[in-house]
Amino acid sequence: MTYPYLFEPLDLGFVTLPNRVLMGSMHIGLEEEKGGFERLAAFYAARVKGGVGLIVTGGIAPNRAGWVSPFSARMKSSVVSKHKKITDAVHAAGGRICMQILHTGRYAYHPLAVAPSAKKSPISPFKPKKLSQNGIKRTIKDFVHAAALAQKAGYDGVEVMGSEGYLINEFVVPKTNDRTDEWGGSAENRFRFPIEIVRRTREKVGANFIIIYRLSMLDLVENGSTWEEVVLLAKAIEKAGATIINTGIGWHESRVPTIATLVPRGGFSWVTARLKGAVNIPLVTTNRINTPEVAEKILMTGHADVVSMARPFLADADFCRKAMENRADEINTCIACNQACLDHVFKRKPATCLVNPKAANETILVSRPSSLAQKMAVIGAGMAGLSFAVTAAERGHEVHVYEKADAIGGQFRMAAKVPGKEEFRETLRYFSKQMELWGVHLHLNSAPGADDLLSQKWDHVIVATGVKPRELQLEGIGHPKVLSYPQVFGGAGVGKSVAIIGAGGIGFDVATFLAEADEEHRPDNFEKTWGIDKSYAERGALTKPNPIPSPRNIYLLQRSKGKMGKKLGKTTGWIHRRLLKFKGVQMISSVVYERIDDEGLHLLLKGKKEVLPVDNVVICAGQVSENALFESLKATMDGRVHLIGGAKLAGELDAQRAIREGVELGLKI
Repeated sequence: MTYPYLFEPLDLGFVTLPNRVLMGSMHIGLEEEKGGFERLAAFYAARVKGGVGLIVTGGIAPNRAGWVSPFSARMKSSVVSKHKKITDAVHAAGGRICMQILHTGRYAYHPLAVAPSAKKSPISPFKPKKLSQNGIKRTIKDFVHAAALAQKAGYDGVEVMGSEGYLINEFVVPKTNDRTDEWGGSAENRFRFPIEIVRRTREKVGANFIIIYRLSMLDLVENGSTWEEVVLLAKAIEKAGATIINTGIGWHESRVPTIATLVPRGGFSWVTARLKGAVNIPLVTTNRINTPEVAEKILMTGHADVVSMARPFLADADFCRKAMENRADEINTCIACNQACLDHVFKRKPATCLVNPKAANETILVSRPSSLAQKMAVIGAGMAGLSFAVTAAERGHEVHVYEKADAIGGQFRMAAKVPGKEEFRETLRYFSKQMELWGVHLHLNSAPGADDLLSQKWDHVIVATGVKPRELQLEGIGHPKVLSYPQVFGGAGVGKSVAIIGAGGIGFDVATFLAEADEEHRPDNFEKTWGIDKSYAERGALTKPNPIPSPRNIYLLQRSKGKMGKKLGKTTGWIHRRLLKFKGVQMISSVVYERIDDEGLHLLLKGKKEVLPVDNVVICAGQVSENALFESLKATMDGRVHLIGGAKLAGELDAQRAIREGVELGLKI
């Protein structure tokens, strides 16, 4: 077997799991949607058929105070039958599933929030109410009741969420627990809450029921746990009756990235390895494990007994099966972008996946063989064109893709050159493999015009020609020191001082690209840059960030007022802004551009004339659609020419929309 450690069964005593793969908890947002449980049942069943060993659901609150937001998912008697739709589907497919019990504590987005102490979170608008002793006892009872209801609903177990800064984690650390009663003060008292939950849950559900405890092994906040406390709590949780201990990394309010693309693959398995030997039950490691090779290495080196992957199962339901069948090169790899999963959830939208729009839409975006095979031309091999081509070819159509460049990818190919976005290359690899598997005819260095296309008998032409940089009307725009962002990514020489006009996604990417020394972006610099103390000398394992300075003096400029990069990802924008601050990039808003000349970039700042004496000015002032071909064809090919992706709508570059449009059109024709 190619991955012997990954696919070794795990004997838990009363049940044996088929492999060492845990599908980690993800709140999908369907829990609150009409018809959502049916869609969740299809979603989870697809992952079981894809070979995952054990699934953990998104977080379900044990009571109203634990809601993520008003009327979000909560375990109560009236929803047991709905949850049974999920467990029945999973069991029919031959799998096993645990329900995560999550009480948000002070992270609750509603005025009923409670916590061990009345300390407001920096990321929540509501100050929590301090739980009384009776309130604590009722909350423990609610956890136990939720577990019992989960068992009644057919779940194989529960995961008790004790990390990421939620309620249980808040009891454990001095940062959020300044109580002086039996639930605060000493470590023994602070640990009482999680221990009682696990102990009483075990008493209630009996011996043959999985209890996973999600233990925060690395808080990454000041005044968090010490390593000695992590070990003590792990041992106590084992004694209380847990079957498995899962690793939790970082509080949501932590200013250290834990799951974004720039986090090295498997970058936190070291902390799970540190706990090995301290307990006798299986340990699960997690975060940024997105290929079978990384997972296998973690297990082989003894860092953990089980690997948890969450978003990789959004990207590809068949991740495990492809790995088992030695088809890892066919896996649609999670690129950790957060754009369609976590960003959606925080916007109160159901989660899906940028690289796989079918995720959580298994009952909606259904691929069936076409009743009539047709011949189709796709103009442009960016994300929209590629996703359409693969989808249509899979359904039996003859598809030809024409790309004017010498490689596929379009704007996505440029993004893959940005330090911290190297994962984007995986998506290009995936589409290349899929085109090979489904027989898509790829024509590089080819850009047929309207006459060329009309001279051939195409049943459909799909115009996915993407975007081009917006031309800026500014005196001196033709000066030799002016560069476009495609020129920068294409290898044009850039001086030691640079002004970037435009602070959207492209502007931030260019700034990051220019601020990173080529030799710098290595995994061993991640902890140093962000201040992660692997020696665990301080509570929370934090130290002072120590980034390597930028090799250039960079100005990132925007016309508008307000926060720079406000349209960046909701859950990742802060990372991009903080990284540029680390690098000393000067981010300036409310700029009026005047001209560019030998002196540099002339501008007005707060009504005062300034000159930035830069070597280069890079224009990142937006994009416009390349849709002239569509306009030339639509009259002649009425109903048979289609416009998708950036060619249809430029705006901020949106690979999520482009891929989804390609898939939807590919399923429709």
